[in-house]
Amino acid sequence: MSHVRTALVLVDLQRWIVDMAWEPVGGDVVVEACGRLRDRFPTVVLVRHVRADGADGGPDAVPNRLVPGCAPRPGDHLVTKHGLDAFEGTGLDDVLRREGVTGIVVAGLSTAHGVAATAATALRLGYGVVAAEDATASPDEAQHREALDRLTALGARTARVADLTATSSVTDS
Repeated sequence: MSHVRTALVLVDLQRWIVDMAWEPVGGDVVVEACGRLRDRFPTVVLVRHVRADGADGGPDAVPNRLVPGCAPRPGDHLVTKHGLDAFEGTGLDDVLRREGVTGIVVAGLSTAHGVAATAATALRLGYGVVAAEDATASPDEAQHREALDRLTALGARTARVADLTATSSVTDS
């Protein structure tokens, strides 16, 4: 079996996004679940969405800051995206390759949008992908399930946070 180094990619955990209505769990539940995942990975990438035209105040505007439990820590990577996909125009692939990453666990908001777009691109780029199904949510539960089913059909796996944190390390296998 080849060596796998896995990074955690957390998508769009900004207050204005977290506070929206989400299913099957609320935004604060997603944030808490993402927080439980953080300490398990040597490489953590935090992704935030900022409008390209600056109409939302830009990356330093209060609404565009990540929620406190998901603020960058020393050694984390912060990626600012302007669309759904965290790979599009951001240099995320370069960051992961420099770190020797061959797989990602993706979580955050929303399953049907930023999480799915990012995971699909990661699969196309040859990364192994696991979607943390209980550390993400969508505007409604049907969209959440459909997005996870689409990702599985593309070759991703899904796992629950408890399973991802049950071993002493999920970073290498």
